[in-house]
Amino acid sequence: MIKVFVYGTLRKGEANHPLLNDATCIAEQCWTNGVLYDTGYGYPAIKQSSSSRVYGELYLVPEKNVARLDQLEGYRPARNNNLYDRIEQTIHMDKGSCVAFVYVANQVSLLKRKIVSGDWKEHTLLSREREETVLYFAYGSCMDQKRFVEDGFADYFQTMLGVGVLQNYSLGFTRKSLKDGMGRADIVEGGGTVEGKVYEIPIKALSDYLYAREGAPTAYRVTFITIELNGQKVHALTFVGTNKKPETAPPEWYEEEILRGANGFLTDPYILKIQTHMNNLKKSKGGR
Repeated sequence: MIKVFVYGTLRKGEANHPLLNDATCIAEQCWTNGVLYDTGYGYPAIKQSSSSRVYGELYLVPEKNVARLDQLEGYRPARNNNLYDRIEQTIHMDKGSCVAFVYVANQVSLLKRKIVSGDWKEHTLLSREREETVLYFAYGSCMDQKRFVEDGFADYFQTMLGVGVLQNYSLGFTRKSLKDGMGRADIVEGGGTVEGKVYEIPIKALSDYLYAREGAPTAYRVTFITIELNGQKVHALTFVGTNKKPETAPPEWYEEEILRGANGFLTDPYILKIQTHMNNLKKSKGGR
């Protein structure tokens, strides 16, 4: 089995993802150093650099299937004029890091337009019509309808489809606010379950409201996940902390927003679990 980091059309929900049907996803929240470009041909390319990040997914691929990926990327070992080269780079995950293969541009003609966010899926989403809709998974204070009303953007969050369940993630307060030094909600990949509200929102809700509210892309960034909703697995977007820190207790007003949004919607055992976790953080060193 070979570790391969993918960042474009091989990602979940993208056109070439079926080439990874026999592969195992190790992490869907990971990044490597590089600069991401839109080639203009419907797929991205990476230029090697230590100054920025490219976000993607990490897979264990059967060695016999790597040749299919090489063909897709126009790569042949020992050839000088490859479209992409397959190199090894460090991949950073929520929990740990490893070395994996990455396909990087070998032709300058591929580097047409820089994608500042470093995320191909977010880039293509924002190229769609602003009135088109997308599923949004809210797991923290964004579950609180009262806050939407106070901020004047409640109209964007009228269509709630139900409670979504995110597997292999845990809720943590790993985003440390610069305003008060206290914790804000985040999801951490690598075990556990997170519940949240699932909204169908217009794409314009991101640029009109959510980006500013979440402090994107510095504090939080958009990411893409697979959730269980009404008995089906669906793709949705959410926000994750850009630079995770040791957990710190949240302020009381923020805790109230989370619980107000959760009560009557999320399951009672889950609400008790997150309430207990916040109380434990208050009692611990991180809460002082």
